[in-house]
Amino acid sequence: MPNKVILIGCGNVGTSYAYAIINQKTFIEELVLIDINKEKAVGEALDLNHCLAYSPSKLKIRVGDYEDVKNAKMVCICAGLNQKPGESRLDLEEKNKKIIENIVKNVMKYSFQGIFLIATNPVDIITDTVFRISKIAPNRVIGTGTSLDTARLRFLIGEKLEINPKNIHAYIIGEHGDSEFFPLSNATIGLNSITEYLTEEELKDISLNVKNSAYEIINKKGFTNFGIGICLVRITNAIFQNENSILTVSCYNKEHDLYISQPAIINKNGIKEVIKLNLTEEEQKLFLTSINVLKK
Repeated sequence: MPNKVILIGCGNVGTSYAYAIINQKTFIEELVLIDINKEKAVGEALDLNHCLAYSPSKLKIRVGDYEDVKNAKMVCICAGLNQKPGESRLDLEEKNKKIIENIVKNVMKYSFQGIFLIATNPVDIITDTVFRISKIAPNRVIGTGTSLDTARLRFLIGEKLEINPKNIHAYIIGEHGDSEFFPLSNATIGLNSITEYLTEEELKDISLNVKNSAYEIINKKGFTNFGIGICLVRITNAIFQNENSILTVSCYNKEHDLYISQPAIINKNGIKEVIKLNLTEEEQKLFLTSINVLKK
């Protein structure tokens, strides 16, 4: 079976994902585009194929339909309405749930048993919806979660301290939204606690900037796309290259029976294991608040 990915939704996020794929060396052999606007999908496929002569990747890019999921290893869903200025991600829930329900039903007509990767907002709730409709094992249904928030956090800390973000070990967890939070007790730079480098006030300011990043970008350009596109590729590579890498994704929380963003080990089977963080009492309260927001 080829390493085939089905991309559903060729809007700003979906095309950013596709473009990021061809700019990196990946194990993907075939990328199939599906969009309600087929002409747009055809145009995107043409444009993307013209990049391949200079791309480090060798893959086939084409337009397809739901029948193509039969032998696909991954379905990546980027379809749905975008967050508008003044909207929270949760404001998109009812609108996007209906779109996603229809997509998943069409996918499951062909007995898909690969991995679902979800970017549609509100991503924790939409990932939960995909899990319940598809009835696929929870380890094979993954949302992008707070992977982008975590990347933003590490970038901002790295920029302030002039340290490579790859050497900053810190996470944003909880809802990918307004109730997300930064558990300082688990954050390190190298082997040292992050509090040895930054004051609590500085860390609070950085955390707030992370939370407001999407709103700032949307107010200035109308949507976010590049950051989430690269996060989708990072998760895709962790799966196809069987990396056993730890990423903050929307994953199933058995105790609370919902999807929420936590660090998890990602490999060829999807989510190998959810990492349980040792949170302080205050951080546990924040995590529970995030859970209750999603439940509501």
